[in-house]
Amino acid sequence: MMKALHRILFLLFAVALVPAAPVAAGASADPAQFIKSMGEKAINELTSPNVTEAQRQERFRQLFTENFDVPAIGKFVLGRYWRTASDAERAEFLKLFEDFIVKSYAVRFADYAGESFDVQNATSGADGASIVHSRINRRGAETIRVDWRVQQNQDKLAITDIIVEGVSMAVTQRSEFASVIQSRGGVAGLLDALRAKNAQSADSSAAQQ
Repeated sequence: MMKALHRILFLLFAVALVPAAPVAAGASADPAQFIKSMGEKAINELTSPNVTEAQRQERFRQLFTENFDVPAIGKFVLGRYWRTASDAERAEFLKLFEDFIVKSYAVRFADYAGESFDVQNATSGADGASIVHSRINRRGAETIRVDWRVQQNQDKLAITDIIVEGVSMAVTQRSEFASVIQSRGGVAGLLDALRAKNAQSADSSAAQQ
């Protein structure tokens, strides 16, 4: 199940991680158009055969931080352990979490196989969020229902969660991190695991150059 969710998450990044035109606060902020615009621009930015792995990671990081509320997501996935973590641990976790996402998913864009998605509509969610409803279209496979949780973040829209067939990616990641924290005796153990994972991904990427 987790491997399938990670594969789907990659597909979502493949069709979504390109910045739309900035949406100013107080302007006609249309969450559905925000998601649609990202999807329309994504493929050329991240799947070109002329892009090196280093360039792909750099572009991916920029797109991820521009379109997702990374601090809010990081705080959520750390869950109740955020309150007990020191300021230094929180800062390091947010940096390691960003690196973890970038190193885990940027390399997978070579697997892109022409998937596309249709944005349908947006509805109001909790805490002022909008839920953008869409479908991922896969060749020779069933369509996947995907909802995007979008909130106003200062002067622009930002994604705070992706819900795939009713399964929250943020909640799934929080469960995984909680398991690591419990098995390794605290937040420090999670930081050690993330450092090791990021270093392993970096070594693997360098070997492919």
